[in-house]
Amino acid sequence: MTGAKPLVAVLGGGPAGVGAAWRLALRGFAKVVVVERGERFGGAAGSFDFEGQRVDFGSHRLHPACDPEILADLKGLLGDDLLDRPRHGRIRLHDRWIRFPLHPADLLMRAPKRFLFGAARDAALKPMRRRDSAEETFASVLERGLGPTICADFYFPFARKIWGVEPDQLSSIQAVRRVSAGSPAKLLRKLASAVPGLRPAGAGRFFYPRNGFGQITEAIAAAAIGTNAELRPRCSVTAIEREGTAVKAIVVETPAGEERIETSFVLSTLPIGLAVRAARPAAPGRVVEAAGRIRSRGMILVYLCLETERVSEWDAHYLPQPDIPFTRVSEPKNYAATSEPRGQTVLCAELPCSPEDPLWQASDQGLGDLALDSLGRAAIKVDASLRAVAVRRLPHAYPIYDSGYERNFDALDEWLGSFEGFATFGRQGLFAHDNTHHALAMAYAAVDCLDDDARFDRDRWSEYRRGFESHVVED
Repeated sequence: MTGAKPLVAVLGGGPAGVGAAWRLALRGFAKVVVVERGERFGGAAGSFDFEGQRVDFGSHRLHPACDPEILADLKGLLGDDLLDRPRHGRIRLHDRWIRFPLHPADLLMRAPKRFLFGAARDAALKPMRRRDSAEETFASVLERGLGPTICADFYFPFARKIWGVEPDQLSSIQAVRRVSAGSPAKLLRKLASAVPGLRPAGAGRFFYPRNGFGQITEAIAAAAIGTNAELRPRCSVTAIEREGTAVKAIVVETPAGEERIETSFVLSTLPIGLAVRAARPAAPGRVVEAAGRIRSRGMILVYLCLETERVSEWDAHYLPQPDIPFTRVSEPKNYAATSEPRGQTVLCAELPCSPEDPLWQASDQGLGDLALDSLGRAAIKVDASLRAVAVRRLPHAYPIYDSGYERNFDALDEWLGSFEGFATFGRQGLFAHDNTHHALAMAYAAVDCLDDDARFDRDRWSEYRRGFESHVVED
């Protein structure tokens, strides 16, 4: 019908998806439909209720590095519910607890002397370390930049636990994207940022919603609905149909059955391999094979509801030691600075794990027992009765940048990038280990590249993509 608005379909209801939907709806030139396979929006950045308490899917913060425009929008949506909180974590190093992010005085007083002397020696010898291999890896980049002590005691144990592979089997890009202090100079700047008088604005602080991290996506979703976007949960994408190179429709499985939705443009935050496998006609064999070689590491989240006001004063405990399977334990009450509910608290223990691993099929009670045992071995004192255990499993938590992954990703990216009426973005869509503020930045950028006739500016998108390469994860 002449004058009808184009329809833009957004695939996936995490921060990137609902962020793009809201921005599109505000512009008003298109009908906007978001399809999300889950029952709620937010994805891994969402929240849920457990034993009367709001808990997140792991430890999440909104970092002050958030783009000012995006942060202003979130403050407008959340108002006084967006709390400005001090970071108060700690890390277990050689059977000692040290504040994290690292603080100079605490590091000098509490860190083992062997670690301090080793790190100082490595920093002094840095000018003598040279690249000694043709192909750089995560291990070679960090060892040359930081030296063996910090790598062996901190980064490499975390790498093995998070990605499930040896550090020398990971791409050098993993070091660039995941480690913000990859040299002694950068590490010193991070330490200096904890010193009063030298602390830049926002250092050592984070934003956190009063009602859990998922309140961010919930607020954006509500705003999108309020501007006439249609958000549809429990809808799984089964096909992305195209004629030649032009995407024409998506097919979704809904509670009422299969439905075909004709589109003018598709913004996809689906895992990039899933988008390739959903394409109809099917992708060439070489592209399908590349999709099979793109891997993600899953995560099991174990929630322990304990009958005590609080377990500790700390918001997060980081656990690099290899004899403990969990990487981090967080206490949501301390993030939100709340005393409710009275008489109980929740700990969330994060266990990187592939869906193929036997632990993935372990019972909730078995995982709860494993978490309690790990807390004891990590010297996190739990002097309270266990009220309940809950478990959540995230199959795509961490992109694995194994050596050579770039060739496989580029094959998928190039093939999908040849489609008219289609763009992929977000953590899963661009296979990017990023934070929520990065995902929202991608959403804003994608919408900025669409004109009022649903035409996509590929040159502008390429410029934005080059900017995304500078994103570094904030812990």
